[in-house]
Amino acid sequence: MLTYKVSVKTSSQCFAGTINSIYLTLVGTERSSDRTLLDESFFDHLKEVRWERGTLIQLSNNLDITVKEELGDILLVKLERESYFCNDQWNCSCITVKTPFGKSFEFPCYHWIPENKEVVLRTGKGRWREWHTGFPMSIDASFSELPQDAQFEIDKNLSIKTKVINNKLYWTDFVMEDWKTDKMFGYQFLNGCNPVMIKKCEEIPGNFPVTHVMVKGFLERGLTLEDELKAGNIYIADYEILKDVPANATDPKTPQYLAAPICLLYKNTFNHIVPIAIQLSQTPGKDSPIFLPNDDQYDWMLAKMWVKSSDFNVHQIVTHFLRTHLITEVFAIAMYRKLSSVHPVYKLLIPHVRYTIAINTLAREELICTGGIFDEACGIDVTGIKQLVQKAMGRLTYESLWFPDEIKARGMDNQEDVPNYYYRDDGLKVWDAVKRFVSNVVEIYYKNDENVKEDTEIQAFVLDVSCNGMKNCDHDFPKSLESREQLVQYLTVIIFTASAQHAAVNFGQFHWYAWIPNSPSTMRKPPPKTKGDVDMKYIMESLPDRWRSCWILGIVWVLTQFQKNELFLGMYPEDYFTEVDVKDALKTFREKLGEVTKFINIRNEELKLPYVYLSPDKIPNSVAI
Repeated sequence: MLTYKVSVKTSSQCFAGTINSIYLTLVGTERSSDRTLLDESFFDHLKEVRWERGTLIQLSNNLDITVKEELGDILLVKLERESYFCNDQWNCSCITVKTPFGKSFEFPCYHWIPENKEVVLRTGKGRWREWHTGFPMSIDASFSELPQDAQFEIDKNLSIKTKVINNKLYWTDFVMEDWKTDKMFGYQFLNGCNPVMIKKCEEIPGNFPVTHVMVKGFLERGLTLEDELKAGNIYIADYEILKDVPANATDPKTPQYLAAPICLLYKNTFNHIVPIAIQLSQTPGKDSPIFLPNDDQYDWMLAKMWVKSSDFNVHQIVTHFLRTHLITEVFAIAMYRKLSSVHPVYKLLIPHVRYTIAINTLAREELICTGGIFDEACGIDVTGIKQLVQKAMGRLTYESLWFPDEIKARGMDNQEDVPNYYYRDDGLKVWDAVKRFVSNVVEIYYKNDENVKEDTEIQAFVLDVSCNGMKNCDHDFPKSLESREQLVQYLTVIIFTASAQHAAVNFGQFHWYAWIPNSPSTMRKPPPKTKGDVDMKYIMESLPDRWRSCWILGIVWVLTQFQKNELFLGMYPEDYFTEVDVKDALKTFREKLGEVTKFINIRNEELKLPYVYLSPDKIPNSVAI
C-alpha cells in the first residue's frame, strides 16, 4: 500500500453553515485515487478561529490517502460537494500533495466550493504559460478550457472574428474633414488613440540632423531652434522601437512595409502642436531625407501617413495590447492564484479583472495569431509582434504604470506649458479619485504597515506577479510590499490600468482609425528615399487595399463598443463588501467620479472636438473587449 500525504489549507472566515459531504480525488499520470470524504470532523478545529481585520490567518489540516498502486505524478485534484438542505460552504485556499516518493505538488484554489459541482484544481505551476518567449505570462488554457470564474457570460461568447464579419458600419467622421491638416495631425499626439508617444524634446537626437535653417520658416516666435528647445516649445515622437522589426510577410502577392520614423513637433503661438520635420528611418543620409511642411504637398502628406501608420502598430501592440491587456491578465491570474475570495483586496480587484482573461485568450486565438486579423490587415504579423513585444518588455518598468509619473517623465505634466492635453488632465483626476478610494479601503483593513508586511496572501500575490507573471520583464516589479502606502500605489496601478488607461487607448479607435488615410494599418509601398517623386497615385498604392481596410474597419468598430450591461468605474452591483465603512468609502468614490464627469461635460461643451474617453461614466471597470 502507498500513502499520499495531503495538506488542505484554508483562510479563516471561510465557513458558513455545516460542512459535510465534500469529496477529494487525486488524478495522476497513471491512475486516480478513490474518492475520499472530508467530513464534518475534518473541519471542526478550523471553525474555532475567527478572522479579524488586518489579520488573515492560513489554517491547514492533513489527511492520508492510501492506494494500492502508484498514481504517478499528480496532475489534478478534484473536489466535489453534495447538496444538502443545510447551508454548507467552504472556501479552499490550496491543496498540497506529497507522494510516497518525495515529490510535492501544489494546487491553488482560493474559491468557494459550489454544491453539486466538481471543482478541478491544476498545479499552480501549470496555471502560467509563456505564450511567446519574452512575453508576460498568460493563462495556461484555451478559450474553451477557461475556468468558470474567468469565462464570459453566455451572451458574450461570440468570436471576435464573427462580429467583425457580421457588423454593419455607420458613422459621421469628423476626422475626414481635417485629417490632412498639420493641426489635426499634431492634436492626435495629445488626445488620439496613442497619447503616450509625445514627449518634451530638450535636445535634437544625433540621428535626426534637423537644423535651424531647415525649420526656421515654421518657428513663429522669431527664436532659433536652440532657443525654442530651451523655451520648451519643441516636442518629439520617436518610433525607434520599430527599428529592424520585420513587416508583415504573410501575403506573397502584396509586399508590406514598416518604418521607424522620428517626428519633430512644435507648439505654435496658438498653442497647437504641429509637425515641423519628419525622418522616416533611424539612419540619416541621402536615402532618408528629412521631410518638411513646405515640401511638395504629396511628399509631406505621405510622410505624415508613415508616422501615423507606425503609430497605429505601436499603439495596437505596445500601448494597448501589452500595457493594458497582458499586464492586467498577469494581475488577474495572480489574484486568482494567491488571494482567497474573502480577502478584502480580492473583493476590491475582482470587478476590475472581469472578463480580462477571457478576452485575452480569445485575442490570442483570433486576433494576434497565425492567420488572425493582424496577419490579415496590419503592417506587422505574428513574427514582428513577437519581436516588438520583446523589445517593449525590455523597457517596461513598474514605475511607468504610475500615471502621474509617466506623464512627468515625458515632460508633459505642466498644464500651462502644454495646454489642451485632455488625456493628461482627465487621467490625473481619475487617478486621484481611484487612489483616494483605494487608500480609504486599505486604511480600513490595515491599521499599520506591519499589517501589510504580515499579510501572507498579499505578499504571495505580489511575489507571484513579479517572479512568475512578469518574470520576462527586464525591470523588476516589486517582490514584496512594506507599507500601506506601497499597497495603495500597487492597487491603484492595477485598477487604473484595467479601467481608465484601457479606456483611453481603446474606445477612440473607431473615431481615429475608421478613416483609413488618417492612420493606415499597413503600407504597401516602401518609404520614399527621395523628395519630389510622390503623386496621389503612389499614395493610393501605398495605403491598405480594400480587403485590409474592411478588416480594420470591422475590428476597430467591434473593439470600441460597450458591452451589454457594461459596468463603469464606481459600479459594484455584486456588493462584494458588506462592511458599512467600506460602503461609505465607495459612496464617496462615486461622488468624486460624478464631480469629474460633470467637470468634463462642462469643458466639452466649449470644445469643437470633445474628449470623452476618460469621463468616468464612459470608463468600463475592466479590460473586457
